Amino acid sequence: MNFSGTWENLSKLWEKTQLPEEGISLALGGGAVLGAAHIGVLKALDENNIKISAISGTSIGALIASLYAFGKKPSQIEEFIAELEWLDVTGFTLSKYGILSNEELGKHVTKHIGAVDFSEADIPLSLIATDISEGKKIILNTGRVSQAVMASTCIPGIFVPVEIDDRLLVDGGLVENVPVSPLSDSGCNFIVGVDLNAGHQYQRPKDIIDVFVNAIDIAIDNVTRSQTTEADLVIAPELGSYSRRDTSRITELINEGYEGACKLIVKLKS
Repeated sequence: MNFSGTWENLSKLWEKTQLPEEGISLALGGGAVLGAAHIGVLKALDENNIKISAISGTSIGALIASLYAFGKKPSQIEEFIAELEWLDVTGFTLSKYGILSNEELGKHVTKHIGAVDFSEADIPLSLIATDISEGKKIILNTGRVSQAVMASTCIPGIFVPVEIDDRLLVDGGLVENVPVSPLSDSGCNFIVGVDLNAGHQYQRPKDIIDVFVNAIDIAIDNVTRSQTTEADLVIAPELGSYSRRDTSRITELINEGYEGACKLIVKLKS
């Protein structure tokens, strides 16, 4: 298991003999298909009765954080992810801003948790999106949750931006891939981030999609390294051998997240 926090941050944890009774604050990062590892992390936390007092998410992390914040168990989230197909969450559209729409994803979210607002969440929830007009980070924590999930997962140049409050919003990974800031800004204690990309291994592109993905990933990874220092701890599952586009290894990804979180929990409790 890799830790992307500083040794100073880790030493603070070793001084604590147990996890705080009030629970932890959890930031789930983006990473496309790698997001299945988040389910394993949630499984490990649930099994060890570790309370999550607040949760945030970016991109695929936004989807999983939203489901969990509205009472879905890790096993139910696993079923949701396993059932999703590319055609289920996208559709062609006539727009100058993109060739696909992810409105179907929003409908799937609504189907599973209802047409809910952030204020109705069981666990305080914040999601990250990017204002593509101004290049600003937008923290979404009010309004319709399904729309916010659509915005945070909206791949620029492919999906049509999602309009919320007169802003054109796209994938939050462009500005904060592991969303620590909404938690720290809210005064949350013991913030744990889950970074899916810390061990990412870049490969020679095979096609135009690979070129596009690598370019975005390089930019995101460079920013993430500095942003995650604000967390008390960053869990970085060993996902270097997995593809962000390959959906055939979902079960393995879940296990990677589970094993990584379990190892850490054992150390923190010992």
